[in-house]
Amino acid sequence: MALFEEEMDTSPMVSSLLSSLANYSNLPQGSKEHEEAENNEEGARPSKKPIKAPQLGTLMGVYLPCIQNIFGVILFLRMTWMVGIGGVLGSFFIVFMCCSTTMLTAISMSAIATNGVVPAGGSYYMISRSLGPEFGGAVGICFYLGTTFAGAMYILGSIELLLIYILPQAAIFKLEGLEGPEAEAALLNNMRVYGTIVLSLMALVVFVGVKYVNKLALVFLACVILSIVAVYAGVIKTAIDPPDFPICVLGNRTLISKGFDVCAKVIEKDNGTVTTKLWRIFCDSPFLNATCDEFFVNNNVTEIQGIPGVASGILAENLFGYYLDKGDVLEKRGVPSVADPDAPMTNSNRYVLADITSFFTLLVGIYFPSVTGIMAGSNRSGDLRDAQKSIPIGTIAAITTTSIVYMSAVVLFGACIEGAVLRDKFGEGVNGNLVIGTLAWPSPWVIVIGSFFSTCGAGLQSLTGAPRLLQAISRDGIIPFLRVFGHGKANGEPTWALLLTASICEIGIIIASLDAVAPILSMFFLMCYMFVNLACALQTLLRTPNWRPRFKFYHWALSFLGMSLCLSLMFICSWYYAIVAMVIASCIYKYIEFCGAEKEWGDGIRGISLSAARFALMRLEEGPPHTKNWRPQILVLVSVDAEQNVEQPRMLSLTNQLKAGKGLTIVGTSVEGTFLNNSAEAQRADQALRKLMETEKVKGFSQVVISSNLRDGTSHLIQVGGLGGLKHNTVLVSWPRTWKQPEENLRLRNFVEVVRETTAASLALIVPKNIAAYPSNGERFTEGHIDVWWIVHDGGMLMLLPFLLRQHKVWRKCKMRIFTVAQLDDNSIQMKKDLITFLYHLRIDAEVEVVEMHDSDISAYTYEKTLVMEQRSQILKQMHLTKNEREREIQSITDSSRGSIRRKNPSNLRPQQSTSEEPAGASLAEKPEEEVQLIHNKNATPTSTGPTSPTGPPGGAGTPGQEVQMTWTEEAEKGKSQAAANPDSIKDIFNMKPNQSNVRRMHTALRLNEVIMKKSKEAKLVLLNMPGPPKNRMGDENYMEFLEVLTEGLNRVLLVRGGGREVITIYS
Repeated sequence: MALFEEEMDTSPMVSSLLSSLANYSNLPQGSKEHEEAENNEEGARPSKKPIKAPQLGTLMGVYLPCIQNIFGVILFLRMTWMVGIGGVLGSFFIVFMCCSTTMLTAISMSAIATNGVVPAGGSYYMISRSLGPEFGGAVGICFYLGTTFAGAMYILGSIELLLIYILPQAAIFKLEGLEGPEAEAALLNNMRVYGTIVLSLMALVVFVGVKYVNKLALVFLACVILSIVAVYAGVIKTAIDPPDFPICVLGNRTLISKGFDVCAKVIEKDNGTVTTKLWRIFCDSPFLNATCDEFFVNNNVTEIQGIPGVASGILAENLFGYYLDKGDVLEKRGVPSVADPDAPMTNSNRYVLADITSFFTLLVGIYFPSVTGIMAGSNRSGDLRDAQKSIPIGTIAAITTTSIVYMSAVVLFGACIEGAVLRDKFGEGVNGNLVIGTLAWPSPWVIVIGSFFSTCGAGLQSLTGAPRLLQAISRDGIIPFLRVFGHGKANGEPTWALLLTASICEIGIIIASLDAVAPILSMFFLMCYMFVNLACALQTLLRTPNWRPRFKFYHWALSFLGMSLCLSLMFICSWYYAIVAMVIASCIYKYIEFCGAEKEWGDGIRGISLSAARFALMRLEEGPPHTKNWRPQILVLVSVDAEQNVEQPRMLSLTNQLKAGKGLTIVGTSVEGTFLNNSAEAQRADQALRKLMETEKVKGFSQVVISSNLRDGTSHLIQVGGLGGLKHNTVLVSWPRTWKQPEENLRLRNFVEVVRETTAASLALIVPKNIAAYPSNGERFTEGHIDVWWIVHDGGMLMLLPFLLRQHKVWRKCKMRIFTVAQLDDNSIQMKKDLITFLYHLRIDAEVEVVEMHDSDISAYTYEKTLVMEQRSQILKQMHLTKNEREREIQSITDSSRGSIRRKNPSNLRPQQSTSEEPAGASLAEKPEEEVQLIHNKNATPTSTGPTSPTGPPGGAGTPGQEVQMTWTEEAEKGKSQAAANPDSIKDIFNMKPNQSNVRRMHTALRLNEVIMKKSKEAKLVLLNMPGPPKNRMGDENYMEFLEVLTEGLNRVLLVRGGGREVITIYS
């Protein structure tokens, strides 16, 4: 292993890796450890007991907890009502749809749960690690809210059982004598008061110790199973001997059983007819000649059996739905009645009335919570002996069992119980009994007591599980404002999270209606299940290398079907609750995206991003964008100082104002050196760029190139920035402010080379001058102008840039003015009309002005300024390229490239063309351009003269002034090189005459500057065409001087060069 000994610190041996994995314990910091911690605190033992390996199998660890969580309050309190309202067929469809949703979700969950170790945190952990922190946090919060509202629902269910069926006299707000809205309000107020008391007691129990909840869990489970068995036993008994639960019907209207003892108008007693209590309810006196309610007089009173039994054939009557409006009387189907349709209903408080308006989607929303709880097994994943085996088997078996129970219950309820009784939500027609209890054997109290304890237990478990879920989310650190809820007692008990959970639970208690709370938690659970399915489908479709679940019976189509069902059910249950739930999830998603911690969990969303990016890049390769879609994709070239900090931060402010977050932005810089030696500096520069981009809110990428010199580094950035079709089309580079200083000569050369390279690459170029004077993103211009000087057509860049700038709040209130120049033979009036028409078609609002510039005589000032410029240029050359320096430059280049070459002493130079060992023309093409030029200068004859102009005779003699004339031609370059080598030529500089071409350029620059200063001196920003660079590199200083003269006296200037294509169009 000596071959790998240097890597042992960072890459451990396989044997040590395997031993560390073998010692891995997957016990969560869950309720079991809290219990052990409390036990350890009670005893004063300093040494901790060794943690036992998890021992729970499929039955105890997954199957039974899922059964307990799925069977809940809805089965006992609302299932019979749902069958009566929706009919057997409608209810069966609802149950089948909801159970199919949970089964498909369980299949997806099994695939995710068996794809590696699932630590404590269950469903939240699975979703967040599969879909990333944003989705994980949003769905985690939704799942937490769902669990919390489930606790409220269970508490409300237990209070309903207590106050209506077990101990009605315990009501604080008495219901006797109240009717309609008053009775409803009294009931809700009772629920609120008792609900708050029960919630406080449960929260106290959870706070004192989870171990008490865990010890009672088996008792609660036994209550649930016993209650369901009692119902099935009762169904079997109805086939043999139906129980006696009569209901009293007046005509076809069901009567409230309280207030009378005999279901008849009159009875025979002592050979006489005597009126009953029922008579006295509907008549004004107990005598036979009393004035009675019209409906009471016209219809007979009949007594029918509430539970006729399985063999009675009542199923056919209950097959179809019977939806009611609030306040409607519950009627017996198939029984005729005589009633005046126009007469108002009297004595309505004596009939069993519908308490809410019912419809199909309401039933779905109320029923769905009874199929939730499928995550109970995955939430206990840390306690399982083999989670990857137990979770799929236990969860799917539990859903299958509960689905069979629910579907059979729908059919059996419809086959055993009279429809009017089924629709009686609170059992008012059957002496106030729980309707499902009337079916149970041996007594209704089995169901009432059993369901009461099971709902209390479910509420306790919700209050135990929800705070731990919130604590897991808080400890992940993805939602900053929730971090406080990650703390708790010394043993890890989530005290603060429990307090928040109880507070949210109280909201559900204040709502007070079980039918109103159920759709709320349906939303949150459905959203959670939807994202579980989405996670599985994404991982399968993306074929992530790490996606290797042990559970093989899944398919992406099943996951998509489950996801579609969840989304459909959300809107079926309640479209406005669905929208609220989605808004909450979206807000949390965006909050985590902008403010949350950066987490890399290898999630599927990152995989989607990569796939989508690859697809989009391949599409972009198909061709350049249409002019309508063209926008500046900017490469920002910045320089960094010795500390790797950006020297021109305002460049990024301008970029932000130009881009407004759209399109591609690459901020690039180059570091001098080699990659091996300077990679740390490059990383620091990259961090500085990223930090500045974040500060200036520039959305894009940073890129740092290490090169042997800055010129090459900048060239590499221009050439290779971007990827595929997503490349920059515009370069933004700052004006070199101190270019006139001799030590800044290299920066000057680099700048002009950037101009040349962008022109060669057909890229647009933007050069801000006086960048320090540009506004920051926080500043606002309340007035002013953006002036565009449109001198030559550059594809429309000059028009587009002000439009983009004015989209930003900094420049929004500035007005746009466009100036164009008319020469002697132009019709300025027509030009203005044409330009106004052009701008109208471009949909750009701007003032238009045509400035007339007639040819005028070249002033002495212009002549003198050109002469000074050329003299300065020559002096700089003498300063920078003396004979000795040329010698040293040649030496360094040749040494570094191919070893040293011998050459003679410079003092031995003869008047011949070449004295070096290599002939002047030998292999010059093989040498770098700079070296060729330097060797040419060294070998030049000091006294030789060059042609005065391109048309001059070769080798012809000329005056010293003619020898150093500045022209942008190859021949002039040769002449200047030769003159530069002559020590006497320094004297001749002051006798030289300026080049006529340069004089004309200087004249144009001065005239344009005068006009611009006159019109745009007060403008907030001036944009103008940037002239092209000289083809001859010896004219770089003159080029910069022309630009300096052109923009002299202006505060903020944007010099713009087009990229050789149209970027703005008049067409839609």
